[in-house]
Amino acid sequence: MLTHWAAAAAVLGLLTVVPGPDMAVVTRRALAAGPGDALRTAGGIATGLLTWGALTAAGLATVLAASPGAYLGVKLLGAGYLVFLGSQTLWRHRQTLTVPDAGTDSGRPWRTGLVANLLNPKIAVFYTGLLPTLAPPQLPAAWSMALLVLLHTALTLTWLGGYVLLLAKAGPVLQRPRVRGVLTWATGVVLIGFGVVVATSAG
Repeated sequence: MLTHWAAAAAVLGLLTVVPGPDMAVVTRRALAAGPGDALRTAGGIATGLLTWGALTAAGLATVLAASPGAYLGVKLLGAGYLVFLGSQTLWRHRQTLTVPDAGTDSGRPWRTGLVANLLNPKIAVFYTGLLPTLAPPQLPAAWSMALLVLLHTALTLTWLGGYVLLLAKAGPVLQRPRVRGVLTWATGVVLIGFGVVVATSAG
């Protein structure tokens, strides 16, 4: 069973480190308000994963994954939220070019991470489709799913936390106006790009 869990951890780890909306949202908070806010954003994302796990256990995520209308609704909401975050980032970047102190991001970081994750219907599909295939057969299904969700959450927190620490280490470089401006602009564009990809994805 240990080998089975190691394989599951490897699959979840690979899926976790692939750049996606979560990393873009954390980058946005790190550039706008520093590593503390970025870590709280990561905490919101982790809470979203735990919520999706609870919804999966309750059967609601399965309904969402199987209902084209419900899936489309959440997908469009999630895409709209990412586009909103990206547009907001670009707008604040534009403001800082004319008003140096206008780029402060006063939004609640934990809520930003939570909402971004909850409005990602692909998590529902992932938890109801792929996650059960990683469950070891030696344990009851409910226990296996709970442990896999906790493992995925721990890996996500570890990865995003390490990423934030790397950003913090690079702080002196990132605080240079030109570097910060380019990264902020790129993050806004990436968030909008992810929103478009989510909105136009087939499933």
